[in-house]
Amino acid sequence: MPEHARTALSAARPAGGTHPLDVPPAPAFGRRSVAEVLTSAAASLGVEGFTNTLGLPGASRVCVVLADGLGRNLLKQKSAHTPFLRSVMQSGQGEVPVWLDSTFPSTTAAALATFGTGLPPGQHGMVGYDVLDPAQDKVVNMLGNWDANVDPLAWQPHPTVFERAAGSVTVTTVSLPQFGNSPMTQAALRGGNFVSAVTSHARTAAAAEAMAAAGPALMYFYVNELDKAGHRYGCQSEQWEHQLEELDATVRRLSASLPAGTTILLTADHGMLDVPEPQRIDYAADPALIEGVRHTAGEPRMVHLYLDDPADHAARERLLTAWRARFGARVWAFSREDAMTAGLFGSVRPAVGPRIGDVMIAARDALALYDTRRVRPAAMEVVGQHGSLTKAEREVPLLCFPAEGKTRRG
Repeated sequence: MPEHARTALSAARPAGGTHPLDVPPAPAFGRRSVAEVLTSAAASLGVEGFTNTLGLPGASRVCVVLADGLGRNLLKQKSAHTPFLRSVMQSGQGEVPVWLDSTFPSTTAAALATFGTGLPPGQHGMVGYDVLDPAQDKVVNMLGNWDANVDPLAWQPHPTVFERAAGSVTVTTVSLPQFGNSPMTQAALRGGNFVSAVTSHARTAAAAEAMAAAGPALMYFYVNELDKAGHRYGCQSEQWEHQLEELDATVRRLSASLPAGTTILLTADHGMLDVPEPQRIDYAADPALIEGVRHTAGEPRMVHLYLDDPADHAARERLLTAWRARFGARVWAFSREDAMTAGLFGSVRPAVGPRIGDVMIAARDALALYDTRRVRPAAMEVVGQHGSLTKAEREVPLLCFPAEGKTRRG
């Protein structure tokens, strides 16, 4: 379908689908979601134009640690592996929410973009791991395999929190070297200074050095090892628990090395659950599940399906019926209009609507869905998964506490 037709379709007021949308409530954008973390941190530093929605304490320095893949439930289940974080939680420091909503979908590209811009996916436009680019009639990746023909600043044109705050406070990102000028960073996390280091010890030292400078400062400290271990081995594995212990040690070192009184926030982009191998299913093997589908995209737990003709409501209903018949209560199956009406993506600007699937399939239990016509076989070896609406995936922690600072001698 031509781009202008898809755009016109998406701009129309959503009328809802034939079936009621029986899904969990939309993410609490504007109240207690990952969208409010950096904006509240900036407000706590006194930066004009931001609202301290989360009620963070006033500060002169804030370090936001984002642990990729750290779900609230997992942090609670595995507290024996986090003595430092457990002590923070037991101390009850900070009058802030202890958990937040991730985005829909609960995937890194969407959630980090919401974190970095303070906007829901319907506004920043990064609505999945990979999605349709209507201009090219092509599925493009939003994370590590960014399409060369997609301009990150055009795809996500809104200013980031870092760009807005950089004129008032020192803004620093501490992360891995490969993310320094990546398209994902350009789109969602641009602004301020970027300091790179490979190991967690090196990143901690770099953070302490950067934060030691005089003046108010906002720092973003990214940790991705937990998510990597979860995908490869599962979030119930010894390898994942080891990386959780490493995260606990990293945050403890930060607390000891940052200037005393620095507000440290620990949060995440999404949670995770394990999917057993027999439940990793090739849906493309069933013709009824791809009838009339031009493109497939998304992630294994939140599939976007794009129709040959998005205006063909009968084809859409046939497809929804086929998925419901095949998987029953194991999935939520709904249309783009249903999702928009329910506010799952927040408010959706017209340019973003056509990037969202005409039909969406969100996994409800431990299930992962693949189109093996377009994904590599190795993709089906991934154990830890996320992307859907379950509590395990969508609820993330928010811990707030002051840094202890370096121990003074003499």
